[in-house]
Amino acid sequence: MYSAIAANKRNTFIIIGLFVALIGGLSYWWGYSTGNGSSALWIIAFVFGYALLQYFVASSLAIAMSGAQQIQKSDNPRLWRTVENLAITQGMPMPKVYIINDPAPNAFATGRDPKHAVVAATTGLLEIMDDRELEGVMAHELGHVKNYDIRVSTIVFGLVSAIGILADMAIRMSFFAGGDRRDSKDNGLGAVLLLVGLAASIVAWLIGPIVSAAVSRQREYLADASGAETTRFPEGLASALEKLGQYGRPMRRASASMAHMYIADPIKPGLVERVFSTHPPIGKRIARLREIGHKF
Repeated sequence: MYSAIAANKRNTFIIIGLFVALIGGLSYWWGYSTGNGSSALWIIAFVFGYALLQYFVASSLAIAMSGAQQIQKSDNPRLWRTVENLAITQGMPMPKVYIINDPAPNAFATGRDPKHAVVAATTGLLEIMDDRELEGVMAHELGHVKNYDIRVSTIVFGLVSAIGILADMAIRMSFFAGGDRRDSKDNGLGAVLLLVGLAASIVAWLIGPIVSAAVSRQREYLADASGAETTRFPEGLASALEKLGQYGRPMRRASASMAHMYIADPIKPGLVERVFSTHPPIGKRIARLREIGHKF
């Protein structure tokens, strides 16, 4: 159990570390080729500032995009008590509880830390899950908050955005640098900047989303393990995931930008999109949970 949690944390930091090394290499290449790498550092600083702003407003945006409505205990005692008991078990403050009016079963959590946590469940989820399955799902969602997954996703977002802006600036500067064809030095600089821009574009638009999805998949495994640790009943979440896997309809207000927040992919991607999927295959998640169950 604890080795599964440690392994997922380790894999996430390895992925982020490699990505940091990659963006550092591109910045060094920029500075070495142009003789002025400070501009790249300023761009990265700006993007991280923008990502920090997103970090603080992420919860409000997620709630607005999902159409979730906040509830009190009297509105849905079953969901409220489930979340309340789990929060007490994990030693967390009681999060705000929301319900999404959607027949597709799903749930998500957001919040930059346990003091600002939000959990939401769809009406479809509440209809098809029994009490142990609902407990497993909510334990998974609170696991995301407890593990500070919003912080991790914000870091990855900042890195991908930084490389995207570097790519755009390098390509634009290459045309200006190569504008005077009589100056071979300018032409050479323009060619180098174009190469930097093309390399950064490949990273930003292909490798970046793959890395971001890989980090998200690791956090899903970690939240599964954390939820199982909390309930001491991995079969509850495993059974809930089986039901989610059998349900074929996407959510009515699904958004690709917040797909990583849900316990199951709300969009139901096709074959090509699965390369960039933010969720591991449900079958693998179930298998891991049942393997964990034998170790309690």
